[in-house]
Amino acid sequence: MDFSYTEEQLALEDTLRRFIAKEYSFEQRRGYMRSADGFSRAAWRTYAELGILALPFPDEFGGLNGTALDTMLVMRALGTGLTLEPYLGTVVLCGGILKAHAYPKQQASLIPAIGDGSLMLALAHYEPQSRYDESTVSARAVRKGGQWQLDGHKAVVQGAASAGQFLVSARTNGHDGADALSLFLVAATTPGLSFRYYECHDGTRAADIVFDQVLLDDDALLGREAHALPAIMQGIALANVAMSAEAAGIMQALNAATLDYLKTRKQFDVPLASFQALQHRMADMAIAAEQSDSMALLAAIEMQNPDAGVRLQKASGAKAFVTQKARLVGQEAIQMHGGIGVTDELMVGHYFKRLAVISASFGDMDFHLRRYSDIIRAA
Repeated sequence: MDFSYTEEQLALEDTLRRFIAKEYSFEQRRGYMRSADGFSRAAWRTYAELGILALPFPDEFGGLNGTALDTMLVMRALGTGLTLEPYLGTVVLCGGILKAHAYPKQQASLIPAIGDGSLMLALAHYEPQSRYDESTVSARAVRKGGQWQLDGHKAVVQGAASAGQFLVSARTNGHDGADALSLFLVAATTPGLSFRYYECHDGTRAADIVFDQVLLDDDALLGREAHALPAIMQGIALANVAMSAEAAGIMQALNAATLDYLKTRKQFDVPLASFQALQHRMADMAIAAEQSDSMALLAAIEMQNPDAGVRLQKASGAKAFVTQKARLVGQEAIQMHGGIGVTDELMVGHYFKRLAVISASFGDMDFHLRRYSDIIRAA
């Protein structure tokens, strides 16, 4: 198996890193967080110009035929800048679900709008009682006078504040099986939606959404009725692989920041970097970052595997492993920076917060270890 990157892939990642270094400094990011949107619309337009919003989609819809490996490189670069734009939710998660489940006519309408930056999406799937289980859904859509009436409560919808449309999961008439879920496309301005917005631990924004007698036309149903669960699980698997890559990029940035600090901070008139104990700890951090990057790479490659079970297994394996290593690197970076490491004025603390949110998003370490072992046992 060839693990080397192409010149085009390396050039794309380098372009993104240069953009982030110029337009996503620590102070600029703090300004974006305080803005009404909570992210940079200008950066989103730049992503569209660079082609990364169209990257994973087929060329028939204006895409670039990119793979999960291309997405991994993008996420690794975006991780170094702690970017706030809803790339993961719109392009990776919702885009992956649309590719796997929507009808061609629906794809032709939605995917080009994602690629040119005019459409932001968010997945409204998890519910307060779900606890990461993709099949635990109570929201319902029933037929009422030639329309669908949607009722339910969705929790921690990431990117809800910026989304123009939501992909909403629900059970439909007569479909109560664990795997019988449908997806609906619901505009954010549809009557009957109520939002409770809040800021997450890492500065990104999410919302709980209540759907109260929301009326939808027939064309709001995405793909086949009661057949959406495999696509939802595939989209979440892609998101977990992408977040593993993002975490690997953050770990690399944390290691660089910590090493720079140890070289400049002095104690007993010598740099902290000269202390052998700290050198050993930095070596452990470097190894953890490299291992995480390798696991994200393997999982990204396996996302092309035709076996859905293998894709889920590799995504869960990468997420569980990277979550464990992210905790090690984050805690060590904070401790070696001392008290300043937990202040809001230093990027290190923000990196650590983002790693914590990644670890808890779309399944924590215990959930993915259990799924990984269950798949092996069932093989």
